[in-house]
Amino acid sequence: MKRLLVCTVSLLLALPAAAGEKENERLQNAAEVLGEILNIPEGIPQELLDKAECVVVIPSVKKAALGIGGSYGRGATLCRSGEEFEGAWTPPAMFRLEGGNIGFQIGGQATDYVMLVMNQKGVNSLLRSKVKLGADASAVAGPKGRAAMVATDAFMRAEILSYSRSRGLFAGVSLEGSTLRQDSGANQAVYGHKVSARRVLREGAVSVPRAGQRLVRLLNEHSPRNRSE
Repeated sequence: MKRLLVCTVSLLLALPAAAGEKENERLQNAAEVLGEILNIPEGIPQELLDKAECVVVIPSVKKAALGIGGSYGRGATLCRSGEEFEGAWTPPAMFRLEGGNIGFQIGGQATDYVMLVMNQKGVNSLLRSKVKLGADASAVAGPKGRAAMVATDAFMRAEILSYSRSRGLFAGVSLEGSTLRQDSGANQAVYGHKVSARRVLREGAVSVPRAGQRLVRLLNEHSPRNRSE
């Protein structure tokens, strides 16, 4: 009986560590995906990245095992700090992307997604418990490379611009109808206590975790200043 109790306690103590390791791996994967996408020559236009208030990275979205046509993915969101989004990039808050029309949009393998949140209204929608893209926040497929030069004004009216990569193919993609929500359990695993996405992204409640340092550094290097007008 005593041995069973010791084993049970040991297992319970190990669970938070295991959960934290899984979320740390997601942050590392998100950094790897973002780094690769930011280095695509005809990828996300620099002028749009420089005007984004927040960036969402969801690596390896997969088709759900249960349900028909359902897909899901887990990743992270970072925003520029400061009341007017004028500062350095914040620590990451963990988010989930769910919906019937995500994943497998290019080829047949898991798909990576990056979303740019372009204005305060988009940020406010993001910081609710969940946001339905296309309904709670306007979301459109983002332009690539030089295509943005003639379409920036039209795309800047959208609150969220979304991109996908699968099998090496990178493109703007519509995620309308999908849901983006805070991943409360993952945030607790990363930071060791309950903390909302708003506290992480807008209120400076936490420091950058070690696993998220590369993700923050990438954005600070590629887009150190907010050039929104």
